[in-house]
Amino acid sequence: MRLSGNSQILIGALAGLVLGMFLGAQPADAGLRVQGLYLAGLIGSVFIALLKMVLVPLVFSSIVVGVAQLRQHGSIRRVWVTTLLFYLLTVTIAVLLGLGAAHLFDPAAGLHLDMFADALAGFQAKQLPFPEFVQQFLTGLFRNPFSALANGDIVALVVFALILGIALVQAGERYPVISRGMEEMQDLSLRIVGAIMRLAPWGIAALLAKLIATQDMALLETMARFIAVVLGTTLFHGVVVLPGLLWLITKVSPLTLWRGGRESFITALATSSSSATMPITMRVTQQNFGVRPATVGFVVPVGTTMNMDGTALYEAAAALFIASLAGIELSLGQQVVVCVMSMLAAVGAPGIPSAGMVTMVMVLQSVGLPAEAIAILLPIDRILDSLRTVVNVEGDIVGSIVVDHLTLRAEAQDPARAAG
Repeated sequence: MRLSGNSQILIGALAGLVLGMFLGAQPADAGLRVQGLYLAGLIGSVFIALLKMVLVPLVFSSIVVGVAQLRQHGSIRRVWVTTLLFYLLTVTIAVLLGLGAAHLFDPAAGLHLDMFADALAGFQAKQLPFPEFVQQFLTGLFRNPFSALANGDIVALVVFALILGIALVQAGERYPVISRGMEEMQDLSLRIVGAIMRLAPWGIAALLAKLIATQDMALLETMARFIAVVLGTTLFHGVVVLPGLLWLITKVSPLTLWRGGRESFITALATSSSSATMPITMRVTQQNFGVRPATVGFVVPVGTTMNMDGTALYEAAAALFIASLAGIELSLGQQVVVCVMSMLAAVGAPGIPSAGMVTMVMVLQSVGLPAEAIAILLPIDRILDSLRTVVNVEGDIVGSIVVDHLTLRAEAQDPARAAG
């Protein structure tokens, strides 16, 4: 009996975890460990490269087609507003959870900055003033489309695809070849994603094996309380908050969500990349949850670039953790600033090298915390990044289902406007 794709991916993930623990237990210079990590890195890199290869044509064509179809049905404004409001709600909850958990459990108890002197020494945090961050972010939205296509700049690509989709709709029937070409590109891209997913069990096993084998266990033990608080809060958001909102609004059960989205969640865990996972997210959201292609083509790419619940939660909790390490007590006003800056930072900063580090530094700077303290977080960031990426991807899937449900209901109540 042939196993389903979901089952194969789950087996691959479990095999990767076991292999990673085995390789991690070997001496650092052991030939088996060195060769095993090299092979795992090679297979994992090829798998991610394949996903990124199809990412640009899929995102571009899906947004253009999605916008065209939504505007033809009079739904584009309703989808826009619903998407942004829902994502704002979930990221606000995530930030408040991060701050609340940091206060409740105090993960910095018993720790202080002097314990991390080696990590802090010689590390130069790349600092970026907030006005310059805003300028680079806004100008990064409107880039040369060919440059964005070539460099895989997802944010700029999404913006240009939105503009092109609107222009095609306003042009009516003047460009049928381009419109049809976009639909065919989307269909071909989804077929390529299906083919790539046949390699997913191997790629995911390799990525997880390398992740587990290369962790610094001594540092993990020192930071165990902080890691546990962040992982626990992130899991609470992903297991309780997002499925709870989904059930309240659409009556889709958490079990249905986890079963249908398993391919995306495991891929996100292994790759730690929402963008690399996006082709799979779009595929499972459409096929497993029956969300309309137009909604998927619009909501998932927008969510991948803007909806980062796990990232926002982590940056809020990390800011309070570093404040405690430094012996600084943040006022209520400063914590509000941390909330706002964490939400802004979670959106991302296109065109800025090492954007994740820069945005974390920006959160710290906003309340006068030492930017160099980010060096403490970098060694443990990879393992935390895996789970928060899963929550980011889960938020995109939940958002798509919710937006499609609400817009369909609104169209049913107002058929004349939907048809117009």
